[in-house]
Amino acid sequence: MTQTLLDRAKTLDKNDSLSHFRERFYIPAHDDGSESIYLCGNSLGLQPKHTSDLLAEEMQKWREFGVKGHFLGKRPWMPFHKELTHDLADLVGALPSEVVAMNSLTVNLHLLMISFYRPTKSRFKILLEEKAFPSDHFAIESQIRLHGHDPQAGMILIKPDEGESLIRLEKIWEAIETHKDSLALILLPGVQYYTGQLFPVAHITERARKYGITVGFDLAHATGNVPLHLHRDGVDFAVWCHYKYLNSGPGATGGAFVHERHHQNKDLPRLTGWWGHNQDTRFKMETSFDPMKSVEAWQLSNPPIHSLICIRGSLDLFRDAGGMEPLRKKSLALTGFLEELLLERLADRISLITPAEPSERGSQLSLQIRPGKKLPKQVFEDLESRGVVCDWRYPNVIRVAPVPLYNSFLDVANFIERLEEVTK
Repeated sequence: MTQTLLDRAKTLDKNDSLSHFRERFYIPAHDDGSESIYLCGNSLGLQPKHTSDLLAEEMQKWREFGVKGHFLGKRPWMPFHKELTHDLADLVGALPSEVVAMNSLTVNLHLLMISFYRPTKSRFKILLEEKAFPSDHFAIESQIRLHGHDPQAGMILIKPDEGESLIRLEKIWEAIETHKDSLALILLPGVQYYTGQLFPVAHITERARKYGITVGFDLAHATGNVPLHLHRDGVDFAVWCHYKYLNSGPGATGGAFVHERHHQNKDLPRLTGWWGHNQDTRFKMETSFDPMKSVEAWQLSNPPIHSLICIRGSLDLFRDAGGMEPLRKKSLALTGFLEELLLERLADRISLITPAEPSERGSQLSLQIRPGKKLPKQVFEDLESRGVVCDWRYPNVIRVAPVPLYNSFLDVANFIERLEEVTK
């Protein structure tokens, strides 16, 4: 690495008010014992150091109290999911009654589609991306089939124009206008997993509601990555995971949002379970379902404490950092620095398929490796051998995500140096 680049990265880190948060995470080691250059928070976030202490507390409580742990200790298990409510609401721009941590993302997607995908003979179509994350595609296809419709006729797939990587907003507006009388649901990502494109949640929702179309979002790559305003924007429902930017561990319990305007509707179809029943009468063991007047009505079972405590550990850090606004500011600086160096040093070897406009992307930049002396997959494998942790997406894309809570400007500079080495 040139001294100029090294000095610049160190200066940026010195002036970064969030740089000390890196010390609160475990950074995986490379084979030689040095810290890896971990740029894979878009797939699995790193472990906060105090999470293991929080988890140990709950294990100790279980050991000491057994079933009485539901009511004793600093965090009784019975209302434990409420421990996360206010911080989650702040994170996604919601009211506390609109958010809950439960299940996994795809389970939550199915549960909420049961309620909010209500097809009729003439209005049964769902708008999604042509290359949606496969789990979303599978869920949508199965829901359409479950209601007796043909997925081929029921799925309106939007895609980039020929030769482009990003979906133009005009394509979304055109699809809504064309199918406004037959669309029952729009289900799009907050941030597209492959390209890193950030979709305008508010504008999409506004256009859809103009025609009475229900709107849901998969926020797996958006929550903890970009500021969200789900209540203000009027989104009907949303789902997300907590193991990417929310650093809560592999397979962590997911999250769900349902706008408060739906909370009083007892006639809304849903799959029900004990934990969605009115908490004031839940233990009377009645068999006539009385839904909670909040998103908690969609809960099925009592919460998995050992997963939720890991989410608690991560939310502590988001709170201490001041929430999404300062994190977004640093994220823009990190990705801006990364983009600048890529275009300055590697423009002949890579292409960026993530939007160039910072407001239209999150922490992730997706790099398309151009044909050269090595196959694109070999470039990725050579990066791995040099201590870089990012991820590969077929056929020729490397996704790189400098996360503001634990990545540094020096991480970015070191990544660029290694990418230069392996693409010579």
